Amino acid sequence: MLYPQRLNQFTKEHADTVAALLCGLLLFVGWFALHLGWLGLAFLLLPAAYIIGGYESAREGLTTLFKEKELDVDLLMIVAAIGAASLGLWRREYHLIIDGAILILIFAISGALEGYAMQRTERSIRSLMSLTPDTARVLLQGREEEIPISQLKVGDEIVVKPGELIPTDGIILSGYSTLNQAAITGESLPVEKTVGAEVFAGTLNGYGALQIKVHKPAQSSLIQRVIRLVEQAQTEAPPSQEFIDRFEKGYAKVIVVAGILLATLPPFLWGWDWETTIYRALTFLVVASPCALMAAIMPTLLSGIANGARQGILFKNGAQLEKIGQVRAIAFDKTGTLTTGQVQVFQVISVSEYTQSDVLKAAASVESYSEHPIGKAIVQVAGDLDWIGAVQVQAIPGQGILGIAQEQQVIVGNAVFVQQYVTNLPEELREMAQSLEQEGKTVVWVAQEGGGAGEQGGRGAEVMGVIAIADEVRVEAAATISRLKQLGVEQIVMLTGDNQETARSVAKAVGIDRVYAQLLPEDKLDVIRRLQQQYQTVAMVGDGINDAPALAQASVGIAMGISGSDVALETADIVLMADRLEKIAVAIHLGRRSQLIVKQNIVVALSFIMLLLVGNFLGNINLPIGVIGHEGSTVLVTLSGLRLLK
Repeated sequence: MLYPQRLNQFTKEHADTVAALLCGLLLFVGWFALHLGWLGLAFLLLPAAYIIGGYESAREGLTTLFKEKELDVDLLMIVAAIGAASLGLWRREYHLIIDGAILILIFAISGALEGYAMQRTERSIRSLMSLTPDTARVLLQGREEEIPISQLKVGDEIVVKPGELIPTDGIILSGYSTLNQAAITGESLPVEKTVGAEVFAGTLNGYGALQIKVHKPAQSSLIQRVIRLVEQAQTEAPPSQEFIDRFEKGYAKVIVVAGILLATLPPFLWGWDWETTIYRALTFLVVASPCALMAAIMPTLLSGIANGARQGILFKNGAQLEKIGQVRAIAFDKTGTLTTGQVQVFQVISVSEYTQSDVLKAAASVESYSEHPIGKAIVQVAGDLDWIGAVQVQAIPGQGILGIAQEQQVIVGNAVFVQQYVTNLPEELREMAQSLEQEGKTVVWVAQEGGGAGEQGGRGAEVMGVIAIADEVRVEAAATISRLKQLGVEQIVMLTGDNQETARSVAKAVGIDRVYAQLLPEDKLDVIRRLQQQYQTVAMVGDGINDAPALAQASVGIAMGISGSDVALETADIVLMADRLEKIAVAIHLGRRSQLIVKQNIVVALSFIMLLLVGNFLGNINLPIGVIGHEGSTVLVTLSGLRLLK
């Protein structure tokens, strides 16, 4: 029983190859029978070769004709083959039946080869799908129990033993290990993880056992988002491919009209005999078909997407791979992009009436509702203090946050924002804040106003103090900016809601000359629009919710995959899975290389078509040679596109 099952599975997986082999075998035996004069056997075998080799092409061509009312290249091939056979029967020149069968055979072989070439790309992409196990080992009342991944709930605790794949995203509760994250982030070296660190589904656990708490639904894990985006990328055609598809529909009609004219006019215009006329018309149908042109783009772009995914660069579709290669200007967000985003409280300065603890407790009461890294850093430092969460909390992106804590309004944010609620900023504190900002620190002002919610918006608040936040510049940031300049990116700017001094300090450290500071989300949007007017194709790199409008406006939005917010990830066109800035230069190089290969493929495809058309008109090629030239060029450009897999 096992052998028939394997044979059946092989036949399904390699149906095109099996059809081509049977077609070739029947063609050879039919040709041999025809050579020996066994016409009965030849007329039995050769039609079978036509049917087996050409069935799939005929089915696809007729489906396109009847459902979409469009002519298909596959159908033109079948018409040419049947025309050659009909001409052979009519003239009793049976070698023409062999010519038609050879056309079908080469077309079938070409289809099988193209199928294998595309399967290689798809396998490279689908390898992502097998990165997560089907089950997870969950702790239930002290016992381990395996359940399907789909049944995991937020708050479940799972156990991952050495050498096992992490089943879903989570936070380590106990244990220490090294994790191989190459499949997700493209990092070649294992990463050390311990209590409190986040782990991702699809990464490989090293030598230590881990107890992990599920902190998001399994379907929201990083790898599942990657899989959904990759599936989407495979189905969406970029503008260049859409243009080629539209071109093919019109071009096929032109071929048919030209074929009819070529089959009827030459005997009257140039005195050709009807056999030569029809034969050359059939050859014309073959050599003029744009198969190679159709294969010039998508194999290349899919290969580029697969290559990027292996390196931790996720292109959401082929259009973005095209656009990233055309980028002339790039705008970077600061916090979490050029810097690590792992900000820490550097210093707390309070005015005389308050203590440092008072400042931290007031700030933490409202910042505990914030998703911003600065807010999280403040809450972490105030963790051991006795504070109560605020109510009626309202965040103003790019400015600050306010709420009611213990019947007093608390205002936390930049100096401009806090000044809306206080009478004045203490001069001594202002000077200290400016000094800290000049050192590259971000200064958060904390003020408190009595009287509860009824006094919101008044000017009776008083400053409690400031909190200086230090954010470390990414080690690879300066090298990335330098590399982008070497690649010829004409303009690199930094956009931030932070103050001018801090922004300039970071920009100087990484080598950016043009800085836009103290920006609201809509201000970042305006900067991107102005850059697009000057440079056309502009990329935006960001990670936060306040970057989402700019990411959407940019020609190419690039999000940080690990530190980025869900909104940024959904809005962006390209995701850097490991938050490694140097991958931006890799993506641009990949985009430019894909453009070059596509252009090369188009030139090759058009050159083959022109040479074959001229050869056919001059009578220097027959139908089998025309098929070999046509299908050979198609396979050639397909294999050329697969160069991007390396």
